[in-house]
Amino acid sequence: MSDSLPPTIDPVAAARWHADAPTESPWLHEEIARRMDDRLQWITRPPASWCDWDPMRGGLQGHALVRQRYPQAQCHIAETSSPRGRALAEAHFATPWWNPSRWTGQAPRLGVPADGSVQMLWANMALHMAADPQALIARWHRALAVDGYLMFSCLGPDTVQELHRVYAALGWPPAGHAMTDMHDWGDMLVQAGFAEPVMDMERVTLTFATPERLLEELRGLGCNLHPQRFPALRGRGWRRRLEQALADQLADPAQGGQLALTFEIVYGHAFKPAPRVRMSDSSAVSLQDMRAMLHSGRGPGG
Repeated sequence: MSDSLPPTIDPVAAARWHADAPTESPWLHEEIARRMDDRLQWITRPPASWCDWDPMRGGLQGHALVRQRYPQAQCHIAETSSPRGRALAEAHFATPWWNPSRWTGQAPRLGVPADGSVQMLWANMALHMAADPQALIARWHRALAVDGYLMFSCLGPDTVQELHRVYAALGWPPAGHAMTDMHDWGDMLVQAGFAEPVMDMERVTLTFATPERLLEELRGLGCNLHPQRFPALRGRGWRRRLEQALADQLADPAQGGQLALTFEIVYGHAFKPAPRVRMSDSSAVSLQDMRAMLHSGRGPGG
């Protein structure tokens, strides 16, 4: 796998986007969270504790679905966006003093969980906007206990291809950064130490009555992080030209003339296995890995 794989992301713009946590999760993120929650029915062993990674953008309704599915599990809220995002999460997830869950240990715990402390990490619609996705996957791996599992979703490379074609036809710079293919995500999971990755995808078509409504929805879902994007502010004339092009080229007769955009949704699932140590004349094992191997009943040779 090449180190130059997409996403082709400007890290400064990605950090700015990540820090701007919304007060409400985008509709599409909530819908994908619902579909991802449906997949949890195939997990035979419920987690004793789990972590929702960046739920303010990932889906507050989706979070509630997982909490409902695992009411006895300890929940961690890892809102990593910004101090503002953490304050929004605290306000949303704070448990009133009179709620019994404060005294039974079932109230959500705010903050990134300790390494090796959760059995499930839930990360909805975040990975495609990360400037360093390998580092983020490695962070998730550290948070999971041995035999814990990752559930995530993100956008794939066929997302808003209609918009990319409009920009190309007008001779404009790229409409967005390149998205990573699901097979490459699987490779990254293995490189990070995950095992048995299962990847699949689906395409979701959203329709909009007007170009204005389409652009409003896109602003909530993401922004253009491509390093070669137009570097300055656009004017009203450019906006009118874009809206006219969208109305002309995205109208779909099969959708009653509404404007149609396709989103490729990638789903991923993988386990964290017990660490394995390659034996040699001199082998070094971290204390955390040794504890994990002893807990699993395995020796350093696996």
